[in-house]
Amino acid sequence: MKLTGAQIVTQVLIEQGADTVFAYPGGSVLNIFDALGEQADKLRVILPSHEQGGCHAADGYARVSGKCGVMIATSGPGATNLVTGLANAYMDSVPLVAITGNVTRALMGRDSFQEVDICGITMPITKHGFLVQSVESLAETLKEAFSIAVSGRPGPVLVDIPKDITAELCEYTPVGHYRAREGVSPQNARIRRAAELIASSKRPLLFCGGGVVSAGASELLRELAEKCGIPVTTTLMGLSALPAQHPLMLGLIGMHGTPASNYACGQCDLLLCAGSRFSDRVAGDRKLFAPNAKLVHLDIDPSEFDKNVVCDLHVEGDIRETLRLLCDAAPANAVSDWRDEIVHFKARHPMPEGMEPERANPRSILKTVAELAGEDAVIVTDVGQHQMWTAQYYPFSAPRSFVTSGGLGAMGFGMGAAVGAKAAASGRPVVLITGDGSFHMDMAEMAAAVTENLPIVIVVMNNSVLGMVRQWQRIFYGGRFHYTTPSRQTNFVKLAEAFGGLGFQAGTMTEFSNALRTALSSGRTALIDCRIDPDENVFPMIPPGKSGNEIMYSE
Repeated sequence: MKLTGAQIVTQVLIEQGADTVFAYPGGSVLNIFDALGEQADKLRVILPSHEQGGCHAADGYARVSGKCGVMIATSGPGATNLVTGLANAYMDSVPLVAITGNVTRALMGRDSFQEVDICGITMPITKHGFLVQSVESLAETLKEAFSIAVSGRPGPVLVDIPKDITAELCEYTPVGHYRAREGVSPQNARIRRAAELIASSKRPLLFCGGGVVSAGASELLRELAEKCGIPVTTTLMGLSALPAQHPLMLGLIGMHGTPASNYACGQCDLLLCAGSRFSDRVAGDRKLFAPNAKLVHLDIDPSEFDKNVVCDLHVEGDIRETLRLLCDAAPANAVSDWRDEIVHFKARHPMPEGMEPERANPRSILKTVAELAGEDAVIVTDVGQHQMWTAQYYPFSAPRSFVTSGGLGAMGFGMGAAVGAKAAASGRPVVLITGDGSFHMDMAEMAAAVTENLPIVIVVMNNSVLGMVRQWQRIFYGGRFHYTTPSRQTNFVKLAEAFGGLGFQAGTMTEFSNALRTALSSGRTALIDCRIDPDENVFPMIPPGKSGNEIMYSE
């Protein structure tokens, strides 16, 4: 059958298993939107307020669903507005296919209206970029984009399509569903060596990153930890891999990690790193990171080996297969003295309780959200103090229940990501934890949530300052708070109502609890403006470039 290039785009999306597309129209993609309208019964199109928000929505959708996210944007500014979203997905290894329109082939290279070299612009922040040269190659190119996005270490792929190609007719034969490329299988000798190190260690520690969650390997991580009695600590991206209440779970490691996690890292004799890259937020002083330990790095991406921290053993391969083989090979390891030591340390060094418990405060807010939203909730954050409080205190119980910007740390990520998370989460509650600074960057996506009937609860921890930057000014810049008190006059309650949602303000925990109950039961997009103290800071904290020996528990 003969189809236009635009119709081929929609047919291939359906064949790849896509059911939800985030897209914003423009001149260069009007043919594609015409074809999307023909497939409205098979492809749900969600219109964001801004292309960056749409790209973050495709990211959030992918993280919660485990599928590949899809975003469509027009040429020029529509395409360049995707850059932050693509960079975010690239750094957090999120599978995403971004389809951009471009000017016709005859106009390319002439500085035509709304023409940019988006493949060149995004080359460092995508796994691959395609400029489609003919309508005959379009279908296979799109299929290949999906394959690349999900194969190996996942990530975003860009497909740029000149407008005239979307109008051309071509004989179309279904291309079928993509296949993920087979990766390298872990070497048996390296698995055996890792198992031997576990067997001989007296103080082992499992260090889990986002790769475990994205690979669906959380249950295998639990199996290995329980069989060998190994305590578990995680990166920001690794949170939710093991339930917070699990007796072996120590929580977040690194700059704002729990005292128990950083203590265990400093004292362990074996550190097994699974699906993480040893970022500077984890290993501030790389020379003093896990100074007494043999280091074993398990990862699908060999380019991460020895990039940040030099390890004693590398095991390349899919983390699911690696953990399964390691669990089979490793003997049960009696390290009860080590576990008892960690338990006692954890009891002696609990996380800080914070200020004024009756006033709305971060820890009580998060505890209340956990109680009222339930274990099934998906928690999304923006970036800043609220993000770190969520990582420290929220009791995640299942994988893919935490969506945050880890590597890029993009303020303005949260609202778009929450739209995508809710589109993927079906009947599960979705709660966005954000700050007033971050929410000012992406609040327009609340309009998309209302329009699309996505009942997201937005909790704004409003301290009227740029909290994390201000905290650094307090600690490292002598309390010189230059330009971190924006003095915005925004009325968030009226703003929410103007968007068509519900708005509440809470200054006490009683007010917050009542507002949250109403918001969760309303079936509507709702915002709660929580007034918190600007002097609430995130502790513990390891100063940048320092080791766990220099952890700060207060100013």
